[in-house]
Amino acid sequence: MRRKRRDYEHKYFVTPDYQRIRRELIGSVVILAGLFITGTVWFWLVDRWPFLDAAYMTMITLSTVGFGEIRPLKPHSRLFTMVLIVAGVVTIGYMVNRFTEAVIQGYFQEGIRLRQKRKVIERLSGHYIICGFGRMGTVVAQEFAAEKIPFIVIDSEREEVEKATQMGYLAIQGDATLDEYLLLAKIDTAACIVAALTSDADNLYTVISAKTLNPNIRAIARASTEEAVKKLQRAGADAVVSPYITGGKRLAAAALRPQVMDFVDGIISGTEKSFYLEEFRLEDNCPFLGQSLMEAGLRAKTGALVVAIRRSNGILIAGPTGGTILEAGDTLICMGTAEQLRALNQILSTGVSIYTPAVPRIPKKKDTLASEG
Repeated sequence: MRRKRRDYEHKYFVTPDYQRIRRELIGSVVILAGLFITGTVWFWLVDRWPFLDAAYMTMITLSTVGFGEIRPLKPHSRLFTMVLIVAGVVTIGYMVNRFTEAVIQGYFQEGIRLRQKRKVIERLSGHYIICGFGRMGTVVAQEFAAEKIPFIVIDSEREEVEKATQMGYLAIQGDATLDEYLLLAKIDTAACIVAALTSDADNLYTVISAKTLNPNIRAIARASTEEAVKKLQRAGADAVVSPYITGGKRLAAAALRPQVMDFVDGIISGTEKSFYLEEFRLEDNCPFLGQSLMEAGLRAKTGALVVAIRRSNGILIAGPTGGTILEAGDTLICMGTAEQLRALNQILSTGVSIYTPAVPRIPKKKDTLASEG
């Protein structure tokens, strides 16, 4: 079991530098042990010394402590001892050098970090997976971090993985198109996967693999062309974003309606937002099913505004009126402050309001007269 766990960590998490220093340290220890066994056997069998004397002579020879010969040495044994001293000095010097490098570079702390990283990954559930940490993947990760969404990054390039790790993100190095790395990222318990790889073909393979391993996962994919958009949608992607098409539309909107774009950008991205857009799915246990928006009184009870409703059949109702009936499976797209949206989430699940809208105090007439007096 322990060996299997070590192989698991070695394959997916250990950096090449860590592997190199570990191999060199283990190799030097093996060579030193081989020299000790060789010297002991020589003095024991060739010179016919007692085993304890042979081991002791080999130890003081390798360590070069300067003690004299415990028994007279024959000429051929003196030559062997000279070779043993040189080999021991070189091996011990090399081992000390590797050990010093490991201490300075912090490779001993690497093992602790690997165990901690493995434990964090094993506990992941309901998280997001970002495939590719390029320019687009970096922006996605920053938005997730700002929203405090748990996520893990997969990238095949070592430099990108190190960059993500330095930014404080959980990341593994590997090919996101392969099932083993998706399984390593706990795709079976993930809520969403974002395929932001540079190749449309890789994004297509990633979406297909993700949907095969977890049919309920929400898959978001990047596409460079309109043809790729269609193929990704046919492969099962829930949403496909083309940076060129979307970027062109946003440029046009920013030129024609700049204030609208500033408002939209302010509520969907950034870390210092005053208002947020959030979606809430109405489950079968929602206490407001069958009621109209006016009867439910969500705005009065929470302060959050219901901007749109998407029915379970895909129909979008933009700007719903007070007479719009709430149905099971509806997704409410709402806008409000963080406190208002938390209150809305609470009331949709329990029916109990925990939010009290701030109402300005209107002074009574006698208070006004008293203050004027």
